[in-house]
Amino acid sequence: MYEYLDRHEHYGLHRDGRYLIVELRTPHQVLSTSAHRGGLCMDLRFLVNHQSCEGTGHEARFALIRQLGQTGYHRHVCAERGLPPDDVAVMGTAANMNCAAHVVETHAELRVCAVVTAGVEGNAGCAGDPATWHEEDAEWIRTNPHAGTINTMLLINWPLTPGAMARAAVTMTEGKSAALRDLAVSSRYSHDLATGTGTDQFCVAAPLDESRIPKTNAGHHAKLGELIGRAVRKATLESLRWQNGLEPSHTRSVFHALKRLGFRRDRFLRAMDIRLKEQERELMEKNLESVVYEPRVSAAAYAYAAVWDRVRFGTLSHALADPVLRQQAATLAASLAAKPEAWPSCYARLHAKENAPLDLVYDALALGWRLKWT
Repeated sequence: MYEYLDRHEHYGLHRDGRYLIVELRTPHQVLSTSAHRGGLCMDLRFLVNHQSCEGTGHEARFALIRQLGQTGYHRHVCAERGLPPDDVAVMGTAANMNCAAHVVETHAELRVCAVVTAGVEGNAGCAGDPATWHEEDAEWIRTNPHAGTINTMLLINWPLTPGAMARAAVTMTEGKSAALRDLAVSSRYSHDLATGTGTDQFCVAAPLDESRIPKTNAGHHAKLGELIGRAVRKATLESLRWQNGLEPSHTRSVFHALKRLGFRRDRFLRAMDIRLKEQERELMEKNLESVVYEPRVSAAAYAYAAVWDRVRFGTLSHALADPVLRQQAATLAASLAAKPEAWPSCYARLHAKENAPLDLVYDALALGWRLKWT
């Protein structure tokens, strides 16, 4: 049975099991990443987002997708819901359709609806990260194509020029990236913050209505662009909250702050093995949550990562790397110790190691833990 999420004069949006389906009730201009009928089309009738597989170990489904190929799988998806394949733009993901977020923003005559499913645990990345796929002579060497995906449906109630459609896609993408920045999502392929995932998809739809003058601009300085950016940003944040449990309070842990530097629970505890006495180390492990979620410690961890970025990007010279990173590490240690007055001695006892930024973090946390109970 259909569950309607949004009803509008131009379209109807409903959820049907593993599917989110937009039925376009009037002629629309659609710009999409669909493998079949993708690009700019004027005659599509449906937009579909669906859970194509589970995120991990769903080998049978992956085999089916590879066997059918992109166009064949498109037809398979449409057949599952009785839709004419040439009239449909399709997106696929491992995300659960029940975790979709739906946000509407309005201003004057404008109405923008963003519908987002999002997962970033598997393949969040930054533009320019090393890639693992290459297309040559229509052949791909691919890893799991659905390990993490942000899919966006953007429904605009007013006609747009083709140029404005393209600009809407840019603004939509910036809204998605802003949401990932808000949550400090790490790239899985580099030391950078993520700007998206390697498999993100979208559909942008606007009505074809000759009785209305098309909007020509969907950038930051136009109200339409503002609505697009705000709706997509909110919807992406909300979807990640339900799909991955990512929300601001959760992201305050040291693990999240330093994940892109390689900070992991197992590595951290191994580092403590050689920095703390056995009894100290065991006590820390038993109380690890209170260590990594301590607000001042988390703040110092985020500051450390930000300063390290400024060194590696050249904002600060490498000659300053040792003192400026020691400053943040000393704050980390003094914060964990709950002894701000210990900052000068912490600074004096800590030293940065070239090309090993986490060693200084490990040293600081071990030092702070010892000082807290001495």
